[in-house]
Amino acid sequence: MISEKMIKLAQNNSVIRAMFEEGNRLAEQFGRDKVYDFSLGNPNFAAPAAVKSAIIDILNDTEPTEIHGYMSNAGFPAVREVIAKSINKKHGTAFSTGNIIMTVGAAGGLNVALKTLLNPGDEVIALAPYFVEYGNYVNNYDGKLVVVPANPPTFQPSAEALAEAVTQRTKAVIINTPNNPTGVVYTAESLRAIAEVLEAKQKEFGTSIFIISDEPYRELAYGADVPWITKFYRNTIVGYSWSKSLSLPGERIGYLAIPSEVDEFELVFDAASIATRVLGFVNAPSLIQLAVARCLDASTDVAAYDANRALLYDGLTKLGFECVKPDGAFYLWMKAPDGDDKAFSAAAKKYNILIVPGTSFAGPGYVRIAYCVAKETIENSMMGWVSLAAEYGLKG
Repeated sequence: MISEKMIKLAQNNSVIRAMFEEGNRLAEQFGRDKVYDFSLGNPNFAAPAAVKSAIIDILNDTEPTEIHGYMSNAGFPAVREVIAKSINKKHGTAFSTGNIIMTVGAAGGLNVALKTLLNPGDEVIALAPYFVEYGNYVNNYDGKLVVVPANPPTFQPSAEALAEAVTQRTKAVIINTPNNPTGVVYTAESLRAIAEVLEAKQKEFGTSIFIISDEPYRELAYGADVPWITKFYRNTIVGYSWSKSLSLPGERIGYLAIPSEVDEFELVFDAASIATRVLGFVNAPSLIQLAVARCLDASTDVAAYDANRALLYDGLTKLGFECVKPDGAFYLWMKAPDGDDKAFSAAAKKYNILIVPGTSFAGPGYVRIAYCVAKETIENSMMGWVSLAAEYGLKG
């Protein structure tokens, strides 16, 4: 008999992944070009050429033992140094090598942070809608996920609702901006309000409450400013990934930035470094650490994502669908016409359109549409969207 935790996880396998597998099944039945899979945030665009060049140069010019050997749990010091300098240049911070821990993607970084912070029964607040896996990550360490809804139609976080949710057991608040699934970028005003609430609650309870900022979509913003959270709140851990900014999701490479100003910094940093080992990562992938360190000024084609955003948003709103216009990431958050997101997602599948019910993100009544796809996928899907709009009586 497997563990009770894993039984529940196996029975409640990710809806997103299940939809992805459904897409593969439909593609075999109808042909890949006749299936419009908007379910998974898997970048369709190639990594910048600089990544390939960096990998080739490293393999040609570096001793194998320097590439593939053991290292400190936190990662190569030289890599962490250039990342710290890059962050400082972009955001006016004062990070050094000793503030950066290389991680196995953003998910690995979140798990390291939660492993570092949580005791059984500690509470972690997620601002809904949120990435579905947060609940599983918190459960890994016997924590309790507390959901705080954001305010439609803007889906900016509610400081008032946050204040009501914080208790003596609150250990962390996870924020994600640009947001998956809404594409919303949290404003400086929203972040300042969150910080004020948490500062007051720390004083009230005599505890340390951390913000864990999950930022894999930071570089994917369409003219919107993405504020740097440590400027607003001291007890913050920032998690980043190059999965989206360099189109490297399968390489599993990211970092945690832990400011020296956090409570008991040395203990937190040392514990996080050990957590990478305890969780079995040991360290982030060595070759890709070295590669991304040479590509910190490179980026994927944000203009192509922006073009997809406009094509999909304009096309769907003209049909009468109600959508939140995204300022970042590559997701469109659309209201189910009759409020039943699961039934609407099922109806879309009749036209080979695969989308994810918002219930999976604690956002019932909406659906998530990932537009990190080929432009032709959006264009070819439009007749299906027309039929779906007609089925729901939308006039356009």
